[in-house]
Amino acid sequence: MPEILEIPKFKSRIAPDWCPGCGDFGVLSSLQKACAALGLDPKDVLVVSGIGCSSNLPGFFGSYGMHTLHGRAVAVAEGARLANPDLTVVVTGGDGDGYGIGLGHCIHAMRRNINLTYIVMNNQIYGLTTGQCSPTTIFGTQTKSTPDGSIETPINPIELALVSGATFIARGFSGAADRLAEVMAEAIQHKGFSLVDVFSPCVTYNKVNTYPWFRERVYDLQAENHKTSDWEGALKAVRQPDNRVPIGVFYKVQQPTYEELDPAFKFGPPAKQKTGLNAEDAKALVESFK
Repeated sequence: MPEILEIPKFKSRIAPDWCPGCGDFGVLSSLQKACAALGLDPKDVLVVSGIGCSSNLPGFFGSYGMHTLHGRAVAVAEGARLANPDLTVVVTGGDGDGYGIGLGHCIHAMRRNINLTYIVMNNQIYGLTTGQCSPTTIFGTQTKSTPDGSIETPINPIELALVSGATFIARGFSGAADRLAEVMAEAIQHKGFSLVDVFSPCVTYNKVNTYPWFRERVYDLQAENHKTSDWEGALKAVRQPDNRVPIGVFYKVQQPTYEELDPAFKFGPPAKQKTGLNAEDAKALVESFK
């Protein structure tokens, strides 16, 4: 009989060390629930991250993981995914890592429709470096780097993903962990680039976008019969007044992935293809690098 995977299978021996109450605890729990619900085997899952509080997540998750460079998580994940498409690749990071220094990689992965899932813990502040303005900080917010209020227009990740070619776009709230787990599971199952932007409150440095602030505003798109195949409807849904913050799946469409279109994959995953070298030539090649 096949083994029924349980949530503890995806728990690391390392305990999370985020600040008490950090929204990232909810994201970690939701990802564990999603992978268990999908029946994934930890050995077939790779979690890649960049730099930041949220980017510590691979160390707390029971699978293969890579803690990479600031803003480069998506690029590394693309390489892993293209080398071995049999892996389920999940990228985890924060708004500074993904929508700041890493934004270029993010956009290009979207337009290529690489088959991976990107979970961004969007706390609208730089938490690891102690409270500076981030790319998603609300206009006028006072932070350590903007004592008179932010003068920058914040990035809207959902809108950006819609115009960049992502084929699965969703938003969650770490204060609604069960719903977030459902969204993550759907994102991982999707064939193509999936973005899950998660409002994950920073209880230490962001005193504006708190749990109560979100609970007064969030509502589920699926409860209002939103059509996920409607691109223009998704764009309209994300442009809501400040007192209404939609979560759930905004857009979902099936299109050929990069891996399906690239002729290099016609003989199977590159990581599993034969090199064409005999034993003697292979040994000589290895020796040449010494």
